[in-house]
Amino acid sequence: MASLALGRTSFGDPANTGNVLSEAEALQLLEDWVPNERLRLHMKQVGEVMKQWALQREGLSAVEAHKWWLAGVLHDADWEKYPNDHCRMIIEELERRNIDPAIIRTIACHGPRHFGVEPETTMEKMIYVFDELSGFIHAAALIRPTRYEGMDVKSVQKKLKTPSFAAQVSREEIDDAISRIDASQEEIIGFIIANQGRM
Repeated sequence: MASLALGRTSFGDPANTGNVLSEAEALQLLEDWVPNERLRLHMKQVGEVMKQWALQREGLSAVEAHKWWLAGVLHDADWEKYPNDHCRMIIEELERRNIDPAIIRTIACHGPRHFGVEPETTMEKMIYVFDELSGFIHAAALIRPTRYEGMDVKSVQKKLKTPSFAAQVSREEIDDAISRIDASQEEIIGFIIANQGRM
């Protein structure tokens, strides 16, 4: 597989700070770029937990939280159609659309080992934290009769220690992501269950 390293750490034009896609425009981009319904759901779930973290934990305005949502909901937009150019294609598309560089750089930070961009801001660190864990927790919910209802943190942590469950999810990346923030694995899992489970 080709290297996904982006070869740069600066994205967009600072003059475009504050420029965003509307919710309708972002969801239309998903419809156009992402045929896989399950992948679209994953992206919407990451967008939701990003937005809720911005509102609940960072105390940000709805305008700022929308930027967090956009980064989350678009982070894998090119993964299905352009696997060898994952991240590069959606970044270039958003640069063409003159979108806020903070949103674009956050998308570039969702897999530092793959894309070569280290998360610096809180928004950048949180997309890295939420991406793998969100998908993992959803996989755990799908095998439960009540899905998210009644799901507890310890059951998720137990599954994380079971290499055969959702084996494609990198436990190493989850640990690395959480090590970069001031919150525990337990706290993050609980937050995802509470907020993702409402979708």
